[in-house]
Amino acid sequence: MTSAVGVTEPVREWGKVPQELSARVPAEQRGPGLDRDAVRLLVSRGTEVSHHAFAELPRLLRAGDLLVVNTSPTLAAAVDGWIGHARVVVHFSTRGDDGRWAVELRDPDEKGTTRARAGGPAGTEVRLPGDVRLVLEEPLSARGERLWWARAAGEGVRELLGAYGRPIRYSYTERDQPLSVYQTVFALPPADGAGSAEMPSAARPFTHRMVAELVSRGVQFAPITLHTGVASAEAHEPPYPERFAVPEASARVINAVRAGDGRVIAVGTTAVRAVESAAGPDGVVRAAEGWTDLVVTPERGVRVVDGLLTGLHEPEASHLLMLEAVAGAAAINRGYEEALRHRYLWHEFGDVHLLLPEESGHTVHCASNCW
Repeated sequence: MTSAVGVTEPVREWGKVPQELSARVPAEQRGPGLDRDAVRLLVSRGTEVSHHAFAELPRLLRAGDLLVVNTSPTLAAAVDGWIGHARVVVHFSTRGDDGRWAVELRDPDEKGTTRARAGGPAGTEVRLPGDVRLVLEEPLSARGERLWWARAAGEGVRELLGAYGRPIRYSYTERDQPLSVYQTVFALPPADGAGSAEMPSAARPFTHRMVAELVSRGVQFAPITLHTGVASAEAHEPPYPERFAVPEASARVINAVRAGDGRVIAVGTTAVRAVESAAGPDGVVRAAEGWTDLVVTPERGVRVVDGLLTGLHEPEASHLLMLEAVAGAAAINRGYEEALRHRYLWHEFGDVHLLLPEESGHTVHCASNCW
């Protein structure tokens, strides 16, 4: 099978994910005394797999390792609207340099979430709260008409989202959650009010306590920013261009770790995309900002990242190509087979997967609090 990015899609040997393995509520809401870190951690070193609690992460890393983290905050990017007398939900995905927004229109499903809706046509007007009018102008991409560039008239979109928006959520979740549930500990609101349509969720299990413990053990952090668009992509649909920034200080520390004995581990596919976009063919990372259309595939490979901490993805997700670029298809197939066998939870409130380089003769055994 050939994907939209022009590469051959590998066979996903582990097949479909059962619906009951969707994480319906955040970890801290599943029982008394739980925090965000009360999720499971699957660790892959090549095809060797071990099972852990996320709280064990500090002992699975080592002094000199570097975690690259995304500081983009999550926006309240879903707003109710009307086309004529029909209700719609607008998902605001990405703000363009010309002031337009890439948006996805969806139909409410009477369960508090939404279902896919045909986009367009050009000229369609959506009435939004606060006397805002949103006019669809053109599809974002020739690949399809799911996302459209649209221009808002009336109050600004940032003010609209602040007054009437709510976090985007999908039908596998149980109920609406406050925006704070969708912010990671690394989120830093930028001066221009930009942010992500959906949470950079690989970092969600981190707590302030966990960060402090990692620092005390000699693990370093390099902040980057990548504002993610909506994730309700069609099967094998590659990611759209996104705005990113890699600061000079982060570029320096990444290069220093690569020159030493540490490992550069990205927290989330967004961190991989940002760092790899700032790397030259020589693997040196330089300060950079702007838009990236980079799609990381096994054919392209990675130049900087040694490992990746990420959530669990559906078999149709194009993100899996990035995971295979980091760890190889055999490691991903093996890890996902184990995740299904041990009933790990999927999606933004679910469990996480740590991909590390293979180490000859090195095996990490499960501690007493393994799941």
